[in-house]
Order: sequence, then structure tokens, then C-alpha cells
Amino acid sequence: MTAPQELKQIVSEGLLSFPVTDFDRDGNFNAKTYAERLEWLAPYGATALFAAGGTGEFFSLTPSEYTDVVRTAVETCAGKVPILAGAGGPTRTAMAYAKEAQRVGAKGVLLMPHYLTEASQDGIAAHVEQVCKAVDIGVIVYNRANSKLGADALVRLADRCPNLIGFKDGVGDIELMVQIRRRLGDRFSYLGGLPTAEVYAAAYKALGVPVYSSAVFNFIPKTAMQFYRALAADDHATIGSLLDTFFLPYLEIRNRRAGYAVSIVKAGAKLVGRDAGPVRAPLTDLTDAECEMLDTLIKKVGAQ
Repeated sequence: MTAPQELKQIVSEGLLSFPVTDFDRDGNFNAKTYAERLEWLAPYGATALFAAGGTGEFFSLTPSEYTDVVRTAVETCAGKVPILAGAGGPTRTAMAYAKEAQRVGAKGVLLMPHYLTEASQDGIAAHVEQVCKAVDIGVIVYNRANSKLGADALVRLADRCPNLIGFKDGVGDIELMVQIRRRLGDRFSYLGGLPTAEVYAAAYKALGVPVYSSAVFNFIPKTAMQFYRALAADDHATIGSLLDTFFLPYLEIRNRRAGYAVSIVKAGAKLVGRDAGPVRAPLTDLTDAECEMLDTLIKKVGAQ
């Protein structure tokens, strides 16, 4: 088992990514092609991969599928790249997912938002604390949607939960991020987690958050790593070129419909010959015309 503090060090450096989950034509989990996907992605240099995360459609998986997805990822990537697993939903459900992730060998958990209801800071903090105390592995909390924590709550959680090792921001509130970063210092590993994180990466690096998760790593891993290395080296010419030629036009397609942040990644995977099948409802796939637009962008950045 990787100790929480070891995992913290691992996810504090390099590029992270969230593999899509493969479904067959009938919409069932396809373990064979999922394993092949992970084998393809592992050598490109991501520091860690998150199985059954948001891009991996955690929200659409049954409990038994979740087990299959995480186990397949752990077994496929053993000795290559550490696997963290998504967990979320109602508190008891999130605890069960986190325990299952630990049982099948995941090195850590990304705790995604609780289900449906709005809650107070004390309530959200209690939710996070109960999940942390249910497992021994490291936990990263994902600040997003109806599960947003402020600096005061995070300070309390940091004291109560030694295995809470990371904070991933999916909100984009710069004032909040400055407060959290100043109050918590190096207690957490900080991850940029806005959709298409490359667009915000330079701003987050300036805030002291140099690590982010790349969804496009799923289909243009070479370009995703090129962008990350340019960011690390303050190579503004390369950053600007990739933003202009790929990422900003990519956003124009992604923003056409709600949920396309996941759908466009699966479309990209299919276009590069790594078809992961369709997205599950309530998401919808890109139209043929939108796929053609995406194909043009992919061709601009070259073979992967």
C-alpha cells in the first residue's frame, strides 16, 4: 500500500489524467478495450491516473461496474503508474465506494460531490471526514458543484483527517484559492480541476497550483505532455501556440452543450482510433458535424 503522504508527493508533481471508461455497443463495460487504453496511455508520462472519475463517468456506473473498472485499472497499471479511484454520492455510498477502491488496490480516492442536496460547511466537512475515516488510503477532495469548502472548514479537516492529502479545485474562484493556499500552505497537494484545465493552467500555476488533470490526455497524450512541459518551463510561446491552435477552438465545441466536457473526450478517443464507445445517458454524444470539427483540430497537432 502507498502511504497517504507518499501519494501526496506523487500527485504534487507532473501531469494527472482521468481515463474514459470503455463501453461496448450495448453500453456495457468493456474491460478488454479499457485495459488496452490504459496500456497505451501509461508510457506517456502521467504521474497518476484516476479510474472511474468524472471523465470516466463515475456517475453512470453501477457498484459492480465500479469494482470492475477500478480493479482492471489497478491490475493493468501495476508497476507502471498509480491508480486513484473516484468516489461520491451520499455519504454512506461514498464510504462504500472508497472502501471498495482500497480493497481492490487503488492507491487513493478522489472524493467527488455528494448527491443532490445543498449543505452547510459543517455538513460538507462531516461528509468528507466520514469518508476519510472509512479508509486508510489517501483522499483528495474535489471542490465542485454543491460540495464547496472554504478555508476554515479545510483547516479543521486537515487537523482531523491525516489521510486527507489533496484539494482539487473545480470552481475557479481565485479569491477562495488564494485564501486556501495561504491558510493551508503545504498541508495539501493542490490540483487544478476545471474542465479543459490547460486553459487555466498558467493562472493556477501563478497561485501556487502547478499540477492539473488533463482530459485531452485521453486522445492527444503527446500534445498534453508537451503543453505541461511548456508550462513547467515557462515556455510562453508554446503555451500560446497550443492555446490558439487547439485548446480555445476545442472549447468552442465543448461549450455547445452541457455535458460535452466528457462527450468530447470520448469523441476524440474514437477519432484517434481508440474508440471507448458512447457516453451513457444523461450525457449525449457529439454530432457528426461536431466530430468533423474536432477531427480538424486533432490533425493540427499531429500524430500522437
